[in-house]
Amino acid sequence: MAHEKKISTPLIDEALKNLHIGDKLLITGVIYTGRDAAHKRLIELIDQGKELPFDIKGQIIYFVGPAPAKPGRPIGSAGPTTSYRMDAYSPKLIERGLKGMIGKGMRSQEVKDAMVKYKAVYLGATGGAGALIAKSIKKAEIIAYEDLGPEAIRRLEVEAFPAVVINDIYGKDLYAEGVKQYAQG
Repeated sequence: MAHEKKISTPLIDEALKNLHIGDKLLITGVIYTGRDAAHKRLIELIDQGKELPFDIKGQIIYFVGPAPAKPGRPIGSAGPTTSYRMDAYSPKLIERGLKGMIGKGMRSQEVKDAMVKYKAVYLGATGGAGALIAKSIKKAEIIAYEDLGPEAIRRLEVEAFPAVVINDIYGKDLYAEGVKQYAQG
């Protein structure tokens, strides 16, 4: 049975070796937000040989477009976005040192291959739990692409942010394993 593990950012390869599909994680540290519009801009910068707006090495990107913050809170409801919208961009970011992604839904084979080759993980956040997830976010600031509104890149400081390992550095896929177990019934 999977155990709850506490991890902190930035992620290093050594820490990723201990993460396996189904592990429940509590993440503390800094994570960044970004959806497809921001990802497209990041890839354009890479293609132009320009610097990214933050050092991507060892970082986690959470695929989210948070709701506006209520008074006294750093962020509004922050539920995950469907991850396949980032599949075209993720391999290039993983190659540049991105170590984790958080979203919902399955990833393409290209993304999974990049995770194995460059050692990165894909984590699932619970869809429909945006308000609960927001409670683990202690600080949020826009660091790039403010013109994108909710899709701007934010730097989040998180404490015990809940996630589950969906794809690990060993090429295992929680969704595929679940289907296999169900089929064996």
